[in-house]
Amino acid sequence: MASELIDTHLHLIDQSVLSYPWLSSVEALNRDFLYEEYAQQALRVGITRALHMEVDVAASDIERETTNVAKLSAREGNLIAGAISSCRPEDEGFAAFLERQLANPLVKGFRRVLHVMPDELSAQPLFRENLKKLGGTGLSFDLCVLPKQIEKAITLADLAPDVQFILDHCGVPDIKGGAFKPWQAGITEIAKRANVTAKISGVVAYADAQTWNVETLAPYVNHVIASFGFDRLVWGSDWPVCTLGGGLATWVAATHALVAGCSEDEKAKLFSQNAKRIWKL
Repeated sequence: MASELIDTHLHLIDQSVLSYPWLSSVEALNRDFLYEEYAQQALRVGITRALHMEVDVAASDIERETTNVAKLSAREGNLIAGAISSCRPEDEGFAAFLERQLANPLVKGFRRVLHVMPDELSAQPLFRENLKKLGGTGLSFDLCVLPKQIEKAITLADLAPDVQFILDHCGVPDIKGGAFKPWQAGITEIAKRANVTAKISGVVAYADAQTWNVETLAPYVNHVIASFGFDRLVWGSDWPVCTLGGGLATWVAATHALVAGCSEDEKAKLFSQNAKRIWKL
């Protein structure tokens, strides 16, 4: 087993500090998921460091979320090694926002959730111009898109070839619905872009919570691995969303089973080395 396991996709929810407009529609996640609960589980399964992934807080709370993560990461023995901040590339104030984040060493990249937004959002000229501003900053941009939106993600990757993009959750396949073919073609195509890395994460939440097993997930994970290769893969827990499909320990165990036949070198790249390189951890 690889000696390091870096979780590149941890969400923390603290409703006493931040506002999460979307939580009211997801009853199973509509509570606090605090660092202490995560850390207890993470240490048990060998997670050594984690990147906090923005949780689509209210726009007015975006920078407050990063400040909150910074307070946690400053604690002795804390697992949090960086933050992927929310952002609004469609806003006029993005350039000034970017300058502020560049001054904060905790911020390693950005995400603007797209799978719940109108497709036109990422096609706006201002959105695209602002995305290009990430070129040369060393900051990544996570793509969270549905399979039907993969063309939009490919367009963004092509528009900003010197930006490091991260495709979240294996491209969000509908595993429960068995919709393999259209998803498969999109993954094959986006993987041709050298500036896109795929994140092996989130898939347990897209399978049937009661019936999935390792064989259910294997075709999806294997296709992502085959398409991107081990130099362009990172791993993430997607906690607490992974609790919808069995929880953190279950997902870590499933991951180890899925890559059991891979070499130690390949596992090390997936579990820690690529994340260290991309985010300079």
